[in-house]
Amino acid sequence: MIPPPSRDTLTVGLLAGGRATRLGGLDKAWLLRDGMVQVERLHDGFAPRATRVLVSANRDLQRYAGIGIDAIPDRHPGTGPLSGLDALAAAVTTPWLFTLPVDALRVDASVLARLIDAAGDTGARAENDDGLQPLVALWLVDALRVAAANALTSDDFSVRGLQRALGMRTVRFAQVRFGNLNTPGDLVRAGVTHD
Repeated sequence: MIPPPSRDTLTVGLLAGGRATRLGGLDKAWLLRDGMVQVERLHDGFAPRATRVLVSANRDLQRYAGIGIDAIPDRHPGTGPLSGLDALAAAVTTPWLFTLPVDALRVDASVLARLIDAAGDTGARAENDDGLQPLVALWLVDALRVAAANALTSDDFSVRGLQRALGMRTVRFAQVRFGNLNTPGDLVRAGVTHD
């Protein structure tokens, strides 16, 4: 029997392994907003709701350790976000994993609560006014491990395809935009700076 998602059965995984090519390679985890870096903001916001918060990252791993966050590097580099999901799934010890991009501006505990309510035994993913947000998702870890391994073996790196194969439910967040930091204009609009 699969235990329901709760603080004791849930790990949060922040996805920070991308190259941020549209931002000239800036590491989104360390972008500053209101005096706090993104990775710390999300860590602090979700740590009370999970057994552990991890970050999927491929550079400056010691920097994460310096602020007490465990960084998990990709096991299959070059396969996009799927490699981060695979690495996180391999590292967690809880039955559930909640993932979100490290540059998410408006994802909070209410998003997690709604995904938990919808998860059932297949997991759930978010859709907002910008469309499907496949990285804002609640995963059943055992199923994710198997599906990610199969996808990597077949060279199908689509996270949406992976979620379809898992039969994950979609939770619609109407009149909501989670916000991401993908372009220099996004940084300006969000009041974000970098070192």
